[in-house]
Amino acid sequence: MTGPLDGILVVALEQAVAAPLCSCRLADAGARVIKVERPDGDFARHYDRAAKGQSAHFVWLNRGKESIALDIKASADKALLDRMIARADVFIQNLAPGAAARAGFDPAALRRAHPRLIVCSISGYGESGAYRDMKSYDLLIQAETGLASITGTPDAPGRVGVPVSDIAAGLNAYAAILEALYARERHGAGARLEISLFQATAEWLSVALIQQADGHPPQRIGVHHPSIAPYGAFAAADGKAIVISIQNEREWQRFCADILGDTDLARDPRFADGPRRVANRPALEALVAAAFKREPRAALAARLKAAGIAYGNLNTLDDFVRHPALTTMGTATESGTVTLPLPPSRRSADLADHAVPRLDEHGARLRREFA
Repeated sequence: MTGPLDGILVVALEQAVAAPLCSCRLADAGARVIKVERPDGDFARHYDRAAKGQSAHFVWLNRGKESIALDIKASADKALLDRMIARADVFIQNLAPGAAARAGFDPAALRRAHPRLIVCSISGYGESGAYRDMKSYDLLIQAETGLASITGTPDAPGRVGVPVSDIAAGLNAYAAILEALYARERHGAGARLEISLFQATAEWLSVALIQQADGHPPQRIGVHHPSIAPYGAFAAADGKAIVISIQNEREWQRFCADILGDTDLARDPRFADGPRRVANRPALEALVAAAFKREPRAALAARLKAAGIAYGNLNTLDDFVRHPALTTMGTATESGTVTLPLPPSRRSADLADHAVPRLDEHGARLRREFA
């Protein structure tokens, strides 16, 4: 089946997570994506063996691509990659800063040679500056940006449970490429794009930075909201936790009357508005915790739903895989079909033929095509 990017050729000299996520989204949208790997493969192929003996990260991020293994230090393979880029609409690379240029694929030079080409470089800290050559894996970026310092419990900082810095950079790169393709349709010129994991994560921390400048940086409070109360997880009588969220005064009054059974609490000066509820969080959360321990989670959920109070179960991954709202798809791999969540805005039928390639699976054909 075709998609909105049908006819667009993407050449991706990529590895790990951020760039493969970007090119995977382009493939999902119908672009032809040629994944250029080292002779020993993208190192993400070897992270684990959780997906029927293959890497979970690799299976997640590489469906619908063609794989060719090239040694770009060898003259013949370098010339082949040159010919592929000359016919491409988009060239993505996330080698270490400066490595693509040293190999003969300088982004600025490529743009001069191919005026319609969109070149996207993804790096840890950008192509210049004091941190340019720093190693920049996801957890390192979570630490450097301060994200880890506001994640976790009061006892210790924590890592966000998925590679959010990689994901932030990959999705920003995808959006930037789509914008550049649209702009090219209007004026005919390509673009040179630079996306860094650090800046992508920094932008997501905007609210925290505003609060920091105001002298009230967010604190680590586990499964609770740093700026709104009550908004967090509370244990029910059966030990199962439920997360509730009060966003405005109407909800607060309804919550006091229908859930806590105390209409006077809504007028308590300590809890009269959002900022005062946050300022008196320990006392407030103690009251909510005591009330929630009186009945099991299912009964609480029914009452919260009837009262129009936002809530969600604090699920485990075992709960999640059985969630009625979860839509999945099957992704073909060399070891069999792996079940994954369906990407937003896609139908499983759109991706039915998007298999995960073996290393150099399409190498012979691509060498003939771009000879």
